[in-house]
Amino acid sequence: MTIMEGCQGKPRTPTLEEKICPNCGSVIEIFSTDTQVACEKCGFIAYNDSLSCVQWCKYARKCVGDEMYERMMEIASNQKRGAAK
Repeated sequence: MTIMEGCQGKPRTPTLEEKICPNCGSVIEIFSTDTQVACEKCGFIAYNDSLSCVQWCKYARKCVGDEMYERMMEIASNQKRGAAK
């Protein structure tokens, strides 16, 4: 994935974030370029919280490419449906 030159919302080099798995309590490592990662212990799927820029940035499709854009928008849509339940 190539990040557009001048994008203010994304770091130019991937960053690593640690999340706690809500299912088993293990640490899940997720890179800023990952859309989702499965917990190595129990398989729970953790999503990348930084997807939000794709939802509002007019350059998002150009920034991440068509395939990644569609995938990230689908994940964002699934997250919204899950939050509404």
